[in-house]
Amino acid sequence: MFSNVREIHGQSTVKKLRDLENCEHKIANHRNHVVFSLRCRDLSLTPPSLKFKCPINTRKAKNIVNKAQRELLRERIRVTYNKLVNLKDKQSSLEQEINNEIPAESELTIQSSSHIARVRESTFEKSKCRQMRKLQILKEKSVNIDQKCRFTTPELDFSGTQLKKWVVNLSQYKLSKSENSVLAKGLNFAVSPTNVCTEEFVLATELACRNLPNSEAVQLRAKVASTLGSSKPPKSNISKDERKAIKDLKKVDSVIILPADKGKATVVLDKTEYEQKVNTMLGDEKTYEELSTDPTPKYKRKLASILSRLVKEEKIPKENYKKLYPTAENIPRLYCTPKIHKANAPLRPIVDYTATIGYETSRWLAGILSPMVGTSAHHVVNSKRLAEELENIVIDEDDILNSHNVVSLFTCTPIHKVLGIVKERLENGFYEGVQQDVWL
Repeated sequence: MFSNVREIHGQSTVKKLRDLENCEHKIANHRNHVVFSLRCRDLSLTPPSLKFKCPINTRKAKNIVNKAQRELLRERIRVTYNKLVNLKDKQSSLEQEINNEIPAESELTIQSSSHIARVRESTFEKSKCRQMRKLQILKEKSVNIDQKCRFTTPELDFSGTQLKKWVVNLSQYKLSKSENSVLAKGLNFAVSPTNVCTEEFVLATELACRNLPNSEAVQLRAKVASTLGSSKPPKSNISKDERKAIKDLKKVDSVIILPADKGKATVVLDKTEYEQKVNTMLGDEKTYEELSTDPTPKYKRKLASILSRLVKEEKIPKENYKKLYPTAENIPRLYCTPKIHKANAPLRPIVDYTATIGYETSRWLAGILSPMVGTSAHHVVNSKRLAEELENIVIDEDDILNSHNVVSLFTCTPIHKVLGIVKERLENGFYEGVQQDVWL
């Protein structure tokens, strides 16, 4: 190809093609190098070329060195971005000059464009594999260093900066050191009991004995009684001050303790502020409607009627009917979790449907419809899966990441349209493994 270009258009055009080829090489390498540097920055890794030995063996000196390495990495990213911009300007200029010298409809134009595209793709893939190998080696070295330091690293200090990540106090109440410490363990932390809960074990044993033959039930009771007789309460997993702090927090009526909407932090709010935000949210007439009477008995009768019809039509067995039949008339409970990652910590409403008239039916329907979840081409399981999908995507400087925030998603969802879509897809056999006869 180059010999043909030289014969027809001269050596100067060949030189421009070679410059464009070289420019494509550099752009491909720089793009992958930027991605590699960004990954290192996000994973707190330092490329070997930016590492240097700390001459003073003190914590402060090491912090200075680490900070300097991070700043150098940021500067490398900035410089590489600038080089990319300059290279793309040069690329555009060379393409324009070549197009002026070689006619667009010429066969040489097609050949040269195809050659440049192959060079670009080949160089990009080779550079990508090389940078991925470098990143993997850095990750493995980092893991090995962490494993060596695991047994020598002291416990995290929850008295200062670390504690603020786990306990967010937005109230007027001043938490003591012990209260901060016990709240930092999280709301799912199980405090060890001070005595053996004999009554609970006896109750659970009696419930199990109902389904056993008399001889086996007697043996089970004897084993449980023997075990309980020699059992001792477990060793306390909190200090005396922390146990006292739990009792003190229960007596404080002016605050409410909630989990954060994102992350695992524990949030302390003034109860008056919390109730005011909830009332303001429920006052939105576009989303919520105030009822004059409790509709629970009406919905209970309606649900019982539907279940009776399904039994008569032999769409559900009697065992399911007995389990799903609503007995209690508990009203669903509303509570909110604060979004501490947003300004003024707005609340996210959550409806606790446990032990209400439709709780068992909802669980049953969830099991039936679960095969539908994840069948969309745009479904993302969790943030980790999203990060894995985005890891190897290379974007240009003018690309924009657009994030949509939906307000009151579930309360604004048109129920009848959703039911129509689900029924239509079930009728068309869109989902495999779903009990279609129950719906149809």
